[in-house]
Amino acid sequence: MNLNERLMAKPGTTPDLTRLNPGATPGVKGKKAAAGLLKRNIDRLNELQYLLYAENKHAVLVVLQAMDAAGKDGTIRHVMAGLNPQGCSVTPFKVPSDEERDHDFLWRIHKAAPRIGEFGIFNRSHYEDVLVVRVHSLVPPEVWSKRYEQINAFEKLLADNGVTILKFFLHISKEEQKRRFRKRLEDPRKHWKLSQKDFDERAFWEDYMQAYTEALARCSTPWAPWYIIPSDRKWYRNLAVSQIIVEVLEQLDMQFPPPGMDVSRFRLE
Repeated sequence: MNLNERLMAKPGTTPDLTRLNPGATPGVKGKKAAAGLLKRNIDRLNELQYLLYAENKHAVLVVLQAMDAAGKDGTIRHVMAGLNPQGCSVTPFKVPSDEERDHDFLWRIHKAAPRIGEFGIFNRSHYEDVLVVRVHSLVPPEVWSKRYEQINAFEKLLADNGVTILKFFLHISKEEQKRRFRKRLEDPRKHWKLSQKDFDERAFWEDYMQAYTEALARCSTPWAPWYIIPSDRKWYRNLAVSQIIVEVLEQLDMQFPPPGMDVSRFRLE
């Protein structure tokens, strides 16, 4: 299937989000076929996580960015279902605290980076500081414009120290977001998810698309590529993310370490 190459925002290029169909399903025949493939990938991720921990040479950082209702939580719930919680951390990045604002914007991010042998998942990330900060002019342009290179340098530091970084932009259409918001309004069990801010942010949709375009263009690198995931169809979103993670981790060619002693000497009586 090789979605790793197919959905990657190629380093050095500028994606045109207006021409990328959020409802597309490249590489997959349909929802029924995707269900079987997703189960296979979840099982394989469980095996790869065990190998990651045993080899103890790499860490994995999965970054999820998207507009509201695109499915960051759903992706974590469905794709990471087979991971051992002991070796996996999920960090949601909300509005910075007073302590976090008193440090550089990457301080809270670096603290949450995964240890060698473990998975780390970011629900939003350091990219908020070139997205919402830019759209709402929370800092001057001369401040946020420098952050692209600072992010690239930070991610290079992580990569040079054994962290495999996979960044997913869950690309949803404005129409699909509206449909999902309406479902939340109609379902009392989902009212807790609603906030005025989510609805207000729709007015800035084009500004966000411009901000995402520049982030994808300037920060998709060989050591930390971006993947643009068509996400209007949840089943495709889940499959694509799981498939790319499996493909990338298999390329690491991880091996179980040799035993620390001669196991042939052991005898069970």
